[in-house]
Formats: sequence, C-alpha cells, structure tokens
Amino acid sequence: MKLTYKQRLFLYFFAIFTIFTVGVIVLEQSRERKYKTEMLVERLDAYVSMVDAALQQNKTPETILTLLPEHIRLTLIDYSGKVFYDNVIDNVSQLGQHLERPEIRAAQIGGNSWDIRLSQSNNREYLYYAKRFPQYFVRVALPYDVQVQHFLKADNFFLYFVLVFFVIMLFLIFYVSERFGKSIKQLRDFVLAAESKKTVDFALNFPQDELGEIGAKIAENYKKLKKHEKEIVNEREKLLQHVYNSQEGLCFFAKDRSVQFYNGLFVQYLNILEVEIAGIFTNPVFEKVVAFVETSTKNENYFETNISKQGKYFSLRVSVFDDKSFEIIINDITKQEKNRLLKQEMTGNIAHELRTPVTSIRGYLETVLQQTLPEEKKRQFIEKAYNQTLALSELMHDMSLITKMEEAAQSFTLEQVNINNLLEELKNDLENPLREKNISMTWNISQNVVIEGNKNLLYSIFRNLTDNTVRYAGANIAIHIKQYNEDKDFYYFSFADTGVGISEEHHLNRLFERFYRITEGRTRDTGGSGLGLSIVKNAVLFHKGTIVAKNRAGGGLEFLFQLHR
Repeated sequence: MKLTYKQRLFLYFFAIFTIFTVGVIVLEQSRERKYKTEMLVERLDAYVSMVDAALQQNKTPETILTLLPEHIRLTLIDYSGKVFYDNVIDNVSQLGQHLERPEIRAAQIGGNSWDIRLSQSNNREYLYYAKRFPQYFVRVALPYDVQVQHFLKADNFFLYFVLVFFVIMLFLIFYVSERFGKSIKQLRDFVLAAESKKTVDFALNFPQDELGEIGAKIAENYKKLKKHEKEIVNEREKLLQHVYNSQEGLCFFAKDRSVQFYNGLFVQYLNILEVEIAGIFTNPVFEKVVAFVETSTKNENYFETNISKQGKYFSLRVSVFDDKSFEIIINDITKQEKNRLLKQEMTGNIAHELRTPVTSIRGYLETVLQQTLPEEKKRQFIEKAYNQTLALSELMHDMSLITKMEEAAQSFTLEQVNINNLLEELKNDLENPLREKNISMTWNISQNVVIEGNKNLLYSIFRNLTDNTVRYAGANIAIHIKQYNEDKDFYYFSFADTGVGISEEHHLNRLFERFYRITEGRTRDTGGSGLGLSIVKNAVLFHKGTIVAKNRAGGGLEFLFQLHR
C-alpha cells in the first residue's frame, strides 16, 4: 500500500525522534552508572590508603580489618606476585601467581586500577580495586552482590521522564504532519488537475505559511507557463516559416533518425545528389554523416564536409543536440569552390612560372660579373638582382606554405607551444625593423597560455601580422597583443596597432585574399609577397579558429582571432 505524504512525514519524524530518545536514555544511563562506579572506587581507594597507613605503623592485617567494613576482602601481594595475606582464603600458599590479574597488571602501569570479575580462588564475583605502593600491592574487593548492583544501577526517574516527553512529542509530530499533509494534498490536487488539462482554479485556498506561498507561486507560474506556451507555438510557426524560406537545405531528425521536418531546398539538393530522403542513412554519399552521428559526443557535436555531384559542390553540415536529435544542412557552394580551385590553380601556376625570372636574374648576375662595369654600378645591379631574388624566394615559400596548409594539413607536427615564449622570440627576431620605425611591441597574455599546435604556423600568425603593421601602419606607433577571453575550447586574442588603419572599410573583408591590394603597387612599394594575411587566415583555420579585421576606435587596425587550446 502506498503511504501518503502525511504518513511518510510522520514515520520519518517518529524514526528520527525515537533514535534521538534512545540515544539520550542510553547515554544518561551509562553516565550515571559510570559516576556511581567512580564513587565506589573512590571509597575503595580510601580503604586502600588506610590499610597502607596502618601497615606503615606496623599494625597487623587482623587489626586493620577491624577498621574496614565487615564485607571487605583484603589481599596483600608482593612485587613478585605472591599473596602474603588474604582475609578470605585461609591458606594463602595455595593461591597462584597474581601479577597477571587484570587489576594488578594495570596497577603496575598506572599505579591503581579496578575490575569486576569472578574470583579464581573462591568463584565469587567481586569489584576489585588494587593500588601499587613502594613494597607491595594492596587490593580490596567488594562482593558484587545484589546490594552493590542495586547501588550501581541508574535511577529510572529520568527514563520515565523521557518516555512521557516522547509520548507528548508524538502528538506534536502527528499535528505537524497533519498540517503539512494538508498543504501537500492541495498542491497534489492542483498538479493533477493541471496535468490532465482541466480548468484550474487559480484562487486556491492555500494556508498562510511557506508551503502556501509556494503553492500560490506554482499556480501563478502555471498561468504564465500557459501564456508562454502560446507564444512558443507562435514563434515555432515563425521559425518553420523561416526554415522553409531559408537559402540552405535544412532537415531535422529525431534521435531514432526519423524525419521531423525539412524544407523544399533540402529535397532539391538531394535530387541533385540522387538520394532519396528515406535512404539518406544507407547512401554512400552520407557515409561520413552516419559515422559522425553514431560516434558524436557532447564536446564534439558538429561535423562539416564537402561533397560533389554532377559538377556541383555542396557543403554538408551536421549538428547533434543534447537529446541526440540532429540537423543536416546542405548548402550549394559550387561558385565558392570553383573560385577557390581557380585561385589555388593560379597560385600553383605562379609558383611554376617564378622559376623563369629567377633563372633570368641569375643570368643577369652572371653577365654583370663577366662584363667590365664600374664598381658602383656593378654593386647597384647586384643588390637589385639579389633583392628581387629574395622577394621571389619569399613569394615561392609563402605560396608553398598556403598550398601545404590547404592540401596536406596532416603533415604539420603538433606540440605544446607557449605563446609568451613565442612572442619573446618574435620580438627578438624583429628588433631592427621595429627600432627603425620606432614601433613598441607589448603583450598581456597569461603565462599558462599553451596551444597544442604547430609552432611554425603559430609563429607565422604573429610574424605576418607584425610585418603587416611594420610595412603599412606607419612609424612612431605601438603594437598591443592581448588575450581577452578564454573558454574550455579556445583562447581569444587581439592584435592591434595605433597606426593609420584602413579608411575604406569595405576593404576589411578582403584583406585575407591572396594578392589582394588596397591600392595598386602597395606590395611592390613596401615589400612582401602579398600573401602574409592569407597565411595568417589559413594558419588560424588550421588551429580551428577564425579571424576578422576591424578599425580601432582610436585609430589603427585590430585583428581578433581565436586558437583551439
């Protein structure tokens, strides 16, 4: 039978108070017994001291016994454990070794001791008390009979008082349980009515106590909840309308992979991919999606990949929610992918074509070396050819690095990189360029900020941002690097300068494109390969982050990016 809340509450209080009462009784009884035992032991100690004083006056044990109560047993024991007097045993020579008696053994250590036990000599139970003196042990024993047991027995008055008090408390507990049970019953009736969607009277007569306040609040919140449910339904309709009109193909799946709803664009993209919506999870095109959904965790609940079909490219994204339901988003990225491939091909072609000017420069230098020219002119030509060679070599290196990041990211080794140490190394490497333009470089980053990544790529992020500032931001400025936030997955950084910034903000979104120039000749006039910021973006993406650029309110340019921990 299921107990009501009132009955369970009464039983809980009853059990707790019963345990408490029993504990109090046991404690009081034991303490009173201990107190009475100590009183009796103190009396026996006085008898022992009296015996020792009489023995010091050379009185005989028989004379001493006249000074003690009639029922006292007196035993004298030497240090070897031999009994040389006992008023109960006539022939003490028959008594065995007494050093192992509990009270004697304890008296050897502590000076005195007592024990209640059965005598081995006459099989009678005694309360023994023994005390060690310089030449012997004096032991007195009180027969542990009904009279002594009665004396040591605790007084029952307190027991009766506690039991009466216990009965009174039971009535109080019953009253409290009744009062609380009434409030809980009203709350239960209210919840059941709300659950069955019946009409609920919001003017419920709750009692004027804390539970009554809780009940009133629940009723009020229920009314608000109903109102919010209507609002949520309206918002859901708006969201569904947005999904249907979205420029991305969207489909939501339940935990069991059943389709909840989708928009028309999702079906359209599936038709291009030659996949039926009912066969998504058996089609090879979605093999990676199925594998991710089956192995996703709370920390890794997002997956993205690209697929192609019939000359079109699609971005396919999967997000798994906490309840294991998930969504699949398909987006047509054909245009973007073709542009990317075109730029990638262009970069490869440029790298290939660079070999010809490098060969020409070498031939030019050979000609200069073989002809008779004035030393000043010869040196001027050699330096120009050498500088061009350095620029071309830097360009080839940068293009190769970008291609490697895009096509062979797995070839980069990962290690624990301390950002503070990396910035110290960077500042030392760029000491001369920074001094020539009077640029100060400071940072505010916690010493424990360590990134698991590729050290060379992390170095290239800060190196290329600093080079960009040195070349384009002007002189007599400052560079500030700071870590402005962190969470369980990322560290967030800001790289800002106080230079000239970029006046036309539409350029900001294109700064990371390869060879993009704000003005013609910018790269040529200031040096550099024109790929520095593109390398920065790809290195940040390699470390699972993103980067944006913006003008600072006080002047200058600021880059905000995050790196995976």
